[in-house]
Amino acid sequence: MSGADESMKYRSPLVSRYASEEMSFNFSDRKKFSTWRKLWIYLAKAEKALGLPITDAQIAEMESRAEDIDFAMAAEEERKLRHDVMAHVHTFAHCCPTAAPIIHLGATSCYVGDNTDLIMLRDGFDILLPKLARVIDRLAKFAEKYADLPTLGFTHFQPAQLTTVGKRACLWLQDLLMDMRNLQRARNDLCFRGVKGTTGTQASFLQLFQGDHDKVEKLDEMVTEMAGFKKAYLVTGQTYTRKVDTDCLSTLASLGATVHKICTDIRLLANLKEIEEPFEKEQIGSSAMAYKRNPMRAERCCSLARHLMALVADPLQTASVQWLERTLDDSANRRISLPESFLTADIILSTLQNITEGLVVYPKVIERHIRHELPFMATENIIMAMVKAGGNRQECHEKIRVLSQEAAAVVKQEGGDNDLLTRIQRDPYFAPILGQLDALLDPKTFIGRAPQQVTKFLAVEVQPLLEHYKASLDIKIELEI
Repeated sequence: MSGADESMKYRSPLVSRYASEEMSFNFSDRKKFSTWRKLWIYLAKAEKALGLPITDAQIAEMESRAEDIDFAMAAEEERKLRHDVMAHVHTFAHCCPTAAPIIHLGATSCYVGDNTDLIMLRDGFDILLPKLARVIDRLAKFAEKYADLPTLGFTHFQPAQLTTVGKRACLWLQDLLMDMRNLQRARNDLCFRGVKGTTGTQASFLQLFQGDHDKVEKLDEMVTEMAGFKKAYLVTGQTYTRKVDTDCLSTLASLGATVHKICTDIRLLANLKEIEEPFEKEQIGSSAMAYKRNPMRAERCCSLARHLMALVADPLQTASVQWLERTLDDSANRRISLPESFLTADIILSTLQNITEGLVVYPKVIERHIRHELPFMATENIIMAMVKAGGNRQECHEKIRVLSQEAAAVVKQEGGDNDLLTRIQRDPYFAPILGQLDALLDPKTFIGRAPQQVTKFLAVEVQPLLEHYKASLDIKIELEI
């Protein structure tokens, strides 16, 4: 079709706008149908090796035309046959006349359909894992750099005891490490459907090999190995259990929750002007308000993360309604939910990597916010210092209470700055500790073991997990939009 015609059709923005080339290709028709042909070749090679009358010439012919797919012919065949697998069997047979009689020999549609899906899921995880590793690496560097920079902690989004910018980043990292382990486990748990026949009993292959159970088992093992899997599911119905899809998409949905939380935090901190995502020189934040620097990348991540979290409902419902050995009401849904989950995860990881590579911290703004709240937080330290200087704890507590209420009224009712420290300095009662006030109000005395926690966490939890991905950590992400 012409470009003008294409503009009249809906295109998923997951591919047309956001996703990487490698993930887009992983779920492309080219990858899917060329994999079908590879699977037919694996099957023919294994059947030949185990004694079926298949020739080297037939296999060579199939191999020579594996990538030569006539998509127009396949589409026309599917319109006639209403069966996608048989349409591609006929299309492959058309360009492989010698091999035509043995293509798909003994197999059912799910031999190519399900096995290809498992290959795509495996390869999809292999694309995502290095990207997740890079996000973890960037955040780890950020956490290390700001390990001892004090900042207000927030509970209920109200100022709380101080933490550090690096320690907060470690909270994000902790969730991402859980996602890394979940994705690795889901990827490594994937098995091959293998060669199982129409209802999973391998009856057609047992007939082909004249009742030789050992050869049928060997066939399954050989094809599984050729496809790059260490093992196949020992039992299946017509399909592999759809619980596998649920498992894979649940891990991606959990990753979506993590990214949503991280990017929401960044958006909140951007509002406080403490931290900002990268902002391009010519980037426009608002069409109306020229001064704005909106956190659009973090907002995009949140938007897409919601979609990723919602998609897990599809495999859950599909797995629950698969009657007996199989029903076909899984097919159309899976064509959408499986690719979209991986495409969406791919996009949010690429975007989050771009964010974490360019996070901007404003220490002076953070310091101002601390100065605004710290006098209230330091009152317990001031009381303890007065007691050590010979004062009465209860009397000092009452003095502090009254002065704190007065200072709070200035902040809340008059819109002024927190002047508690000035009030304490003016009150003769506190004369014995005036020389200690600067030390008592040093923000670094309020961050506990946050810097030490960061150092230990990065060494013990983060760095060992990144070792496997060392070769891919230097790749940077430039977003086109």
